[in-house]
Amino acid sequence: MSKIRGFALALVTAGLCFAQGATAQAGCVGLSGTADGFDHQTAVDRAQAALAEAISDLKTQKRVSRVSVSAMRAKPQPYWRDSVSSNLYQKPDIVTSKSYTICWAGVISPSVCTSGAKVCW
Repeated sequence: MSKIRGFALALVTAGLCFAQGATAQAGCVGLSGTADGFDHQTAVDRAQAALAEAISDLKTQKRVSRVSVSAMRAKPQPYWRDSVSSNLYQKPDIVTSKSYTICWAGVISPSVCTSGAKVCW
């Protein structure tokens, strides 16, 4: 009987170690995607598509099939300038349950947007 208990205890211990290892690998990261467009809606669509691609790449890199995604305001990623001044922003921001998109007038393109999300696995 003690052999069975010892074996069961070893299985439970091994299971706990595996569960702790899986938890240690879990984490969250902020991701963003930036794109421009000949109009506001095109820039929004492209930025959100770039964010979706970044999430897909993360899932592949981390070898996870499921992640939780929530909106996060990301820092703008302008192409041709160091920062975006407040008078260049195109309002309103577009916030969904899965992304937060900010847009501004670009140097070359009429509209540039960055979409951000917090992704946890």
